[in-house]
Amino acid sequence: MNNSTYPIGNPGEKWNNNHKLQWLEAQKIKRSYNDEVLTLINELKDTLIVEQYGELNYAQNSYPLFALKTQHFDKNKHTVLITGGVHGYETSGVHGALRFAKTLATQYAEKFNLVITPCISPWGYETINRWNPEAIDPNRSFYEGSPAQESALVMNYVQSLNTDLIAHIDLHETTDSDNSEFRPALAAREGKVNTNWNIPDGFYLVADSNKPEPAFQKAIIECVEKVTHIAPSDENKQLIGVPQEQFGVINYAAKELGLCMGLSDATYVTTTEVYPDSATANPEECILAQVAAISGALDYIINK
Repeated sequence: MNNSTYPIGNPGEKWNNNHKLQWLEAQKIKRSYNDEVLTLINELKDTLIVEQYGELNYAQNSYPLFALKTQHFDKNKHTVLITGGVHGYETSGVHGALRFAKTLATQYAEKFNLVITPCISPWGYETINRWNPEAIDPNRSFYEGSPAQESALVMNYVQSLNTDLIAHIDLHETTDSDNSEFRPALAAREGKVNTNWNIPDGFYLVADSNKPEPAFQKAIIECVEKVTHIAPSDENKQLIGVPQEQFGVINYAAKELGLCMGLSDATYVTTTEVYPDSATANPEECILAQVAAISGALDYIINK
């Protein structure tokens, strides 16, 4: 599929502001950030610190942004960042972060200071979208002077904590809609010909090619495969067009690509990729896979 088949834009031409407005007007609210996310955050106020770190004010709506922190931050403990909903449409990233916060965060608070931002892109959550209303991908926008408010606000918040991170786990999904909608839209926006990738059937990880920490990634895979299946590589020994570094793991240049997992200098970083469209998966399994990824990462650090 190439951008000539996408309903917005002209083949070979980048979108102008009118095209972006046309795209925005086609987006519809499909679920409620307030009902499905904020209510769950409010339920955690008795066990975790809930901090508002910003607000997104779009013409369609205003969205308060919240972080969850374990109580009694201790400078003698390592601090771990868990992020979800950078791509709002990736549902288990949001609800995996919230489920971990509800069920396991206080247990791990004995070893770590935990910071959880469960839904960085609430407009994307409500419209089931990869981009923000300005047709910007927040997960390519984690750099100084970011054009995405979602990315800039969470970066500023993490910096305000004034603490070094030992680890950062960023929760994502790879969905069939990547090929049916989001990659064609990206090609149209950039005036390029789209080439779809093979959607991996199962869970996989994206490590930072500058600090891959393969043993750390392997420990997460081993924990997650108790919950859901790990994606095999394709006939080219690749996942999403990238060579497989080890079973279930590929490497990306996090900082160079502006990825969320590159926002800090943490030693241990990873991006999870759950496959919710698998014939054998269900929403609960996807959430539990995210929780398993977090606990596997933390257990590795504890036992190292």
